[in-house]
Formats: sequence, structure tokens, C-alpha cells
Amino acid sequence: QIKQDLVAEIVSQGLRRFDKNGDMFYEQISALHKSVRGSDPDAALYWFCRMIDGGCDPNYIARRVVRMAIEDIGIADPRGLELTLNGWQTYERLGSPEGELALAQGIVYLACAAKSNALYSAYKKAMQDAQNSGSLDVPMHLRNAPTQFMKDQGYAQNYRYAHDEPDGFAPGVDYFPDEMQAQQYYHPVDRGLEIKISEKLQHLRARNKLARQE
Repeated sequence: QIKQDLVAEIVSQGLRRFDKNGDMFYEQISALHKSVRGSDPDAALYWFCRMIDGGCDPNYIARRVVRMAIEDIGIADPRGLELTLNGWQTYERLGSPEGELALAQGIVYLACAAKSNALYSAYKKAMQDAQNSGSLDVPMHLRNAPTQFMKDQGYAQNYRYAHDEPDGFAPGVDYFPDEMQAQQYYHPVDRGLEIKISEKLQHLRARNKLARQE
């Protein structure tokens, strides 16, 4: 006769595992991602441990965590991407269980880091324009001119080398195709490093506006 405590142990072990192609798998990775995005390192660490305990491939989690560093932290704290990539590499070198601690370190750091999806949003908008605008020509002043023939055709004519300009910036230059109005895809948030980036971009855009009015 099978003892009751043995049955309970077997059932308990079964409940802790999940089908890698089933709903529970995707629900748990979703919970991990949303915990990181919601700046809850404790919940993020819990879901990470649940997935590891349930038999999930740590390489899959590492790949998703790197995506979180790009999508939800972005340029607000670029160290997040570096730390998660280092954690993945550490896992590949050490394996389990030592390497899993490096993955946990990256997850907790992302949960505590400043959050921004500005890069992710900018990329999606720029990709949409790239797909919808067709094959617009590169403006003549931005084309490379390695031959004299190309120079005679006007390639690179009037190009302003930014490093030769005051402050390393050429105000008034347009880098979009001639047929396309200049766009602003990237809108930094008021968090982390993007605070400083936003201040700089506002300064440069003001100089551009002034130069184009002259």
C-alpha cells in the first residue's frame, strides 16, 4: 500500500513542474517580465526561482532577461544590458547551480534600475517608417565619395564633418532623405541617464532650429 505522505510528495513535485510548451510556462515568464518592469526585485526573483525549480532551461530565461534590459530599461541605465549579458556568459561558463546566481543578479538589478521604453518605442516607429517610405535615396551630401567621378557627380558635396565644427556638432544639417520630413522617434524619459540625454538633445535641437531660421 502506498503511503499517504509519499503520494503527497509526488503530487507536490508534479505541481512544481510545468510543460515547456504549456500555458504555465508562458504565464511564469510573463510574471517574471512584469515583475522586473514593475520594479519588484523580490517577486522577480521568486518567479525566476520558480522557473528554475520547474526545469526551465536557464539559457531561455537569460535570453528573455536580456530582452527586458533592452525593452524596459534601455538607455535609462545601459549597465543593465551589460550586466545581463555578463550573467548569461557566466552561466554558460559555470553551468548550474553557480551560474544561475549570476542570472539572478542581473534580474534583481533590472528590477531596481530606472525604467524606460523610449528606445523600444523609437525603434518600432522608425521601423514602421522604413517599411512604409519605400527606397528613398540617400541625400547627396551624405553619400560616400571614394572616387573622383562620384565627387564630380556631387556626392558628399557640402558635407559638414561634425568633428571640425564647434562642440563637435553641425547645426542645421538634415540627415533624413530629401523627400521625407525630419522625424523625432526617440523621446527620453525623465529617469536615469535619459535625464541628461534629454537635456542635451533639447539643446542640440534648439541650435538646429536657430540655424535653419538664419
